[in-house]
Amino acid sequence: ASLGPPEVNISSCLNCINITIKLPASRLRKNEKLCSLIDIYGELDYGITLKTFDGAHKRLHKTIAKEIFSTVIEELYPNRNYCVSVVVTASLNKNSIPSPWKCITTDSVAVAQQDYYTATITGAICFSLILAGALKCMHAGGYILLGKSLPHTLV
Repeated sequence: ASLGPPEVNISSCLNCINITIKLPASRLRKNEKLCSLIDIYGELDYGITLKTFDGAHKRLHKTIAKEIFSTVIEELYPNRNYCVSVVVTASLNKNSIPSPWKCITTDSVAVAQQDYYTATITGAICFSLILAGALKCMHAGGYILLGKSLPHTLV
């Protein structure tokens, strides 16, 4: 029997890709309960293949003992398209089906700077509105910019 394919979700970060992997379901039942691959094999190996437009492949191989886990591939170029496929194997079963390719573009420094500038401008606008409201209330209360001079009897 073949293992896989695992369920893969990816998201981009600055110069990296965050990969969440859910192991494939097994068909083996024990006491009418569906067994997980971890129940059957104890631990599994997974491999990640990373593909870019120029065909370069980067493979990661690690051992895991969880049903759902995440990993990050770092030191990638910003604003570049990367595709990921994951394969799961066991020491007793090397027959596996890789996940379909999932592609994403890594975040760029410009996106991070743009988020910073947007937050700065939004903060400045909010501060200006609060200050204008406070000044308007002080004017309405007669604390600043009095339009009329005091009567001569009060001077």
